[in-house]
Amino acid sequence: MSNKKIILSAKDVSVEFQVRKRTLRAIRNISIDLHEGETLALVGESGSGKSVFTKVFTGMLEANGSVATGEVTYGDVNLTNLKTNAEWEKIRGGEISTVFQDPMTSLNPIKTIGSQISETIIKHQKKTKEEAKEIAIDLMNRVGIPEADKRYDEYPFQYSGGMRQRIVIAIALSSRPKVLICDEPTTALDVTIQAQIIALLKELKKEYGFAMIFITHDLGVVASIADKVAVMYSGEIIEYGSVEDIFYDSRHPYTWALLSSLPQLATTDKLYSIAGTPPSLYSEIKGDAFAPRNPQPMAIDFVKLPPKFAVSDTHWAKTWLLDERAPKLAKPEGIQGLHEKMMALYVKEGGAS
Repeated sequence: MSNKKIILSAKDVSVEFQVRKRTLRAIRNISIDLHEGETLALVGESGSGKSVFTKVFTGMLEANGSVATGEVTYGDVNLTNLKTNAEWEKIRGGEISTVFQDPMTSLNPIKTIGSQISETIIKHQKKTKEEAKEIAIDLMNRVGIPEADKRYDEYPFQYSGGMRQRIVIAIALSSRPKVLICDEPTTALDVTIQAQIIALLKELKKEYGFAMIFITHDLGVVASIADKVAVMYSGEIIEYGSVEDIFYDSRHPYTWALLSSLPQLATTDKLYSIAGTPPSLYSEIKGDAFAPRNPQPMAIDFVKLPPKFAVSDTHWAKTWLLDERAPKLAKPEGIQGLHEKMMALYVKEGGAS
């Protein structure tokens, strides 16, 4: 258990969308806490609900979406009670900020880079135009923009993809948030730039002390940045633990499948992939949502939703495999001895650099 103060908390949160007179339940009864200074990774395939869940924290759900059950609190503020943009402006950007996946859609193409950073500083830090420019140039330097004072007046099209993502991070940090949500910030970048952005986020987190929610489908990224990991599937968290718990002592078959899909672990030309597709969120899901794709399901998986089974004080999973009556299944061969395999990769990559 963490001794740090809880800064953001979700309790039994469900999110629904009205689509063509039908109800789509995108998030199903999620409860989770984020502690001060902690990095929580939300991991899962596309469509698992990662981005939708975090939009609840900033009031950015689409117009046809709503929080159907539960509540989200930031400090002593119940965020589920906020309705208008005026109410949300006190939280969104200033207290909780977001770095989105595609910097080209986050930046205004007809405004200079410097003006986009400065206007956020003026709004949230109440600085003059001259003060804001000075702070903006300092931020640009901190996120690794060379000759920031000269590039302050340039436009987004004059920056590379990696540099644009650094600017988006600078804008997100310009309001000095307590929580930074990173929504797959490295997906559109090549591997080398990905590593640079991850290193930058870790460095800035250490300097500024914010808590971070990092959304990704790539468990390989998680290993290098997260303290805690929440594995999401079909709108719910099915396993939660420290990064060591998830990598070296995972218990849910879906988590096993995600780990097996790591390209770093491929020993042949064929990369492991998870068979089948996730269930429709329009329909009521009975039992374990992953059961139809599980290579070794039990009969109860199709009938009854598994509860949370505690593995340790820091680790739980929703799988009937943790019931004392369940058969003892071994992890897939590809992720057995994962600690040793990851250490070997680390040594190999270190030796290659």
